[in-house]
Amino acid sequence: MEETYLDSLDPEKLIQCPYDKNHQIRACRFPYHLIKCRKNHPDVANKLATCPFNARHQVPRAEISHHISSCDDKSCIEQDVVNQTRNLGQETLTESTWQCPPCDEDWDKDLWEQTSTPFVWGTANYCGKNSPASNIVMEHKSNLASGMRVPKSLPYVLPWKNNGNAQ
Repeated sequence: MEETYLDSLDPEKLIQCPYDKNHQIRACRFPYHLIKCRKNHPDVANKLATCPFNARHQVPRAEISHHISSCDDKSCIEQDVVNQTRNLGQETLTESTWQCPPCDEDWDKDLWEQTSTPFVWGTANYCGKNSPASNIVMEHKSNLASGMRVPKSLPYVLPWKNNGNAQ
């Protein structure tokens, strides 16, 4: 079984398409191929069922019950469920000791006390009258290299903008 499992992990392994027996698909592309080929062969797709443990397993509808009881991927899912239930029991035993830190902020109060003018891009912003830096003009600092600037217009003319030109 170990060798078969390792074989199934090989992304270059060729797998036969269940919808068209002439298709040999690399394992790494197989899920994508299944979706595409299912759309191209709806008559065959109606006769096949998808395994609940591995969507790459397309089995004739009459055999799906047998496949579900013997699917190799079933054990992986069952082990995950067992691990989750074990972890769930452990998580309930430990209680969180985290406490919310005290909050000294009052955003509503700060909004009413705010005396400075709103920020407007591209204009000089003066500090409020009560500020210790009231005589300092806050200038716009650009992060662009010298010689570079933000464009003043778009590189093309928008069709609904006439720009004063009659057409």
